[in-house]
Amino acid sequence: MNLQETISHQVKNAVNAIFAANLESVELQTTRKEFVGDVTVVIFPMLRVVKGNPVQIGEQIGQYLMEKLQVIKSFNVVKGFLNIEIEPAHYLEVFETIKDNDSFGFVTPQADDKAVMVEYSSPNTNKPLHLGHIRNNLLGYSVSEILKASGKKVYKTQIINDRGIHICKSMLAWKRYGDGETPESSGLKGDKLVGNYYVKFDQEYKKEIQELITQGKTEDDAKKEAPILTEAQEMLQKWEAGDVETVSLWETMNAWVYTGFDETYKNLGVDFDNLYYESQTYLLGKEFVAEGLKSGVFFQKEDGSVWCDLTEDGLDEKIVLRSDGTAVYMTQDIGTAIQRVKDFPDVGGMVYTVGNEQEYHFQVLFLIIKKLGFDWAKNLFHLSYGMVDLPSGKMKSREGTVVDADDLIVEMAQTAEEISEELGKLEGYSAEEKEELYKSIGLGALKYYILKVDPKKRILFDPKESIDFQGNTGPFIQYTYARIQSILRKADAKATFDATTIELHQKEKELIKQLLLFPEVVQNAAEQHSPALIANYTYDLVKEFNSFYQNVSILGAENENEKTFRVALSRKVAVTIKSAFGLLGIDVPERM
Repeated sequence: MNLQETISHQVKNAVNAIFAANLESVELQTTRKEFVGDVTVVIFPMLRVVKGNPVQIGEQIGQYLMEKLQVIKSFNVVKGFLNIEIEPAHYLEVFETIKDNDSFGFVTPQADDKAVMVEYSSPNTNKPLHLGHIRNNLLGYSVSEILKASGKKVYKTQIINDRGIHICKSMLAWKRYGDGETPESSGLKGDKLVGNYYVKFDQEYKKEIQELITQGKTEDDAKKEAPILTEAQEMLQKWEAGDVETVSLWETMNAWVYTGFDETYKNLGVDFDNLYYESQTYLLGKEFVAEGLKSGVFFQKEDGSVWCDLTEDGLDEKIVLRSDGTAVYMTQDIGTAIQRVKDFPDVGGMVYTVGNEQEYHFQVLFLIIKKLGFDWAKNLFHLSYGMVDLPSGKMKSREGTVVDADDLIVEMAQTAEEISEELGKLEGYSAEEKEELYKSIGLGALKYYILKVDPKKRILFDPKESIDFQGNTGPFIQYTYARIQSILRKADAKATFDATTIELHQKEKELIKQLLLFPEVVQNAAEQHSPALIANYTYDLVKEFNSFYQNVSILGAENENEKTFRVALSRKVAVTIKSAFGLLGIDVPERM
């Protein structure tokens, strides 16, 4: 039983012994800085079962706890809050149990536990990854790592949208205007090359629409009848029919794109355990529509289309099969989810990292899967996130609307270089070391800036603001980590200390208290699917360390025992920063 559980248990005993009442739960908080104490018991919720003045109730419970728990040094009551001060020796004892545990805060999954599949990225193969994909990838990857740390087995996956009219548009434009161009002959990444032909298609399509309008067609008719569009539609039909030439071109161009994506993923520092392709999943789901019709989950309209009536659940009717028997996205998503559990029988839940414009789609999807009788439907979660905007004029981009992911990664490293040079922080580094460090700082700044914000909120991302060596930023935390490494290089890391002779400084105590919160923060972040909790915990830990660093001499301590303890405390902070940043996918440099 940890300290919080022990206090909760004894508070329940106190209420039972003093007031002959039973508490179902006890609300505990960290004591606010302006009051003396470490743990605060909130009295107000108890008034439902205990009648009386909250201050007097707090005093009586405080006296009871003092008698029962040696770990309590003192208490005070402020209005309806019982503030408990813990003996410093307790924090020293607990610190000794965690100081050498480098996996502190992490839980090892049990062999028979159900796994979670986290889907993220899921791009189209007709253009490069963009700024929106960056937030998606960072969130999906980080939530996967946090779930793992909380004790879950995790599979990271993506479904690649490798089929459809948008793919055929790039293919057709390349056939018409490409003159055999390849990534090798052009010197372009494959995803960039294919994306250029998608843009080319759009340009030619607009020209043809204008020509048809000048010939007397309405705009709607011109959009439907433009020859380049009808040819792309014919190409899609050929692909679906398995036409050898069309399928061969599709495979070639998609392979170019995958090579480009892999490079971007590597630069961004994200990975996947397995991949799904829409070309292999777009026919899934029909068999479950047939079963759902038999069981009454779905109904058929006169035109032959199949629907699910969700009006009793506060939603509307949703089509799952068109009148011509073809599937819609919902059908495919139902089939893909079920297929994943067939492929990985230990999967007991899934997380879908998809923008907030798809919230209704996932509400419907999860409800239909539940109605089809799959018990794991209760463990489906839509990790919904807001858009990322850039201040206008910060970056040039194709068409002026989409910010390319590769360009942003490069710009972040360049911005890190400019700011580092201005501050003169990197004297004595080789050119190669500097380049690696710029990448680490730039990417760390990007990731931290995006992940410190609640996923649901829209973000205005300013590259320069993110690379600040002060404040709630990635580089500030990286710099503190590097500062601790500098201290450790000057100290004897193997030395041991005698805790019984140490008088804990208030700053040391606060730092240990912050360290001890890490396991709880990991569990909360996993439950809420929120990397922001990890990011902001790490910032608080770094602030606590810097306050300790400024108020307490580490290497200049009064005696060797004190110095050894402070070095061990600093090391533990560094290990925790590294662990926390690892969950965000951020590197920590040893020197800065």
